[in-house]
Amino acid sequence: MDRPAGSAKLLRAMNESAALGHLLDNGALTRNDLRELTGLSKPTTSEVLRRLTDAGLAIVAGHTSGGPGPNAEIYAANPEAAYAVAVSVRETTGTGRPALGVAVSDLTGTTRGRTEHAVDFDTTTVAAAIERAVTEQCAQIGVPTGRLRRVQLGVPGSYDPRSDTINHVDVPGLARPGLVGELSRALRTSVGVDNDVNLAAVAERRRGVAAGADSFALLWFGEGLGLAIDLGGTLLRGASGGAGEIGYMPLGLPPSPDLRPDLHDVVGGRAVLALAKEHGIEAATPGEAVLQAGPAMLAALAERIAVGLAAVVAVLDPALVVLAGEVGQAGGMALRDAVCAATRSASPLDTEIAVTGIPDDAVLLGALDAALAEVREELIRNLHDLTR
Repeated sequence: MDRPAGSAKLLRAMNESAALGHLLDNGALTRNDLRELTGLSKPTTSEVLRRLTDAGLAIVAGHTSGGPGPNAEIYAANPEAAYAVAVSVRETTGTGRPALGVAVSDLTGTTRGRTEHAVDFDTTTVAAAIERAVTEQCAQIGVPTGRLRRVQLGVPGSYDPRSDTINHVDVPGLARPGLVGELSRALRTSVGVDNDVNLAAVAERRRGVAAGADSFALLWFGEGLGLAIDLGGTLLRGASGGAGEIGYMPLGLPPSPDLRPDLHDVVGGRAVLALAKEHGIEAATPGEAVLQAGPAMLAALAERIAVGLAAVVAVLDPALVVLAGEVGQAGGMALRDAVCAATRSASPLDTEIAVTGIPDDAVLLGALDAALAEVREELIRNLHDLTR
């Protein structure tokens, strides 16, 4: 006797999930629009919309006008039903101190607020700084912290969820075991962590040059190095979250046990600044150095980049490689062309190379995209509990 009731609940949940998904994907829809998209009957569509509206997940956003018959109500997802927050953690060039980028999005994907914060370790810890930055941003734009459904951190390292530890990171305090759980309890919401370059790849797929790619690799050049591997829309993170730490790739056999050169030593931030100095360029950051670079320096830098790129192409044979980070942005098409020329002599495989299509903070935007996707999926998964 329980089976029909259970089946009815399951069917109702499926109908509501489908309707909410269409409202999130398509924006404003009339009852008839939704009925055509879902294939539901008129009474069922009306009941589904009533439940979503009563639960605060949908709102009447307006009415049609100008056509024959009565005006129809236009429904939309309620933007204030849930919020997502992105936090990018990065080192400030020259100071060694981290800076935080914070952005808040409503359920429809509209960015409600965005700020930058410097972290002073004389007065706070990185955990306290992240908590304060999130709560202050929410207070400034009038978002109740109780409606935060996800905070996504983008970090210059790799996160191992098994030990709740961020590895391969130089920001003081960020590698402390249990930090993520502590933040989740303090903010009273779920907190996700991902490598900054992985999140840049999320943004590149959604907003940049990789939008139509089946799979691609993103090479990040800045103060540090990174590689993101997108396989059909899924990021390869590795067993402990360390996939893509290409900067640690050794270059040949070390001349002695104390000298173990790796890719950081030839295309990391300090190496780019040193190369620029050889070409008579003084700059504070790798990006500034590349902006001033002439053809000779770009060709020399491209030869170095081609070493790492050859390894990526040989192992993955990606359809597309994206050059990103501040060096990729600053070098633009001139650097891309130089890398293409250098790669032709370093690898027998013909791979398309492109410059990132995101001039903004790709890590922060990718973290926001990832957080919002998780919020929407979580709402749809738990829709039955919200509408019963």
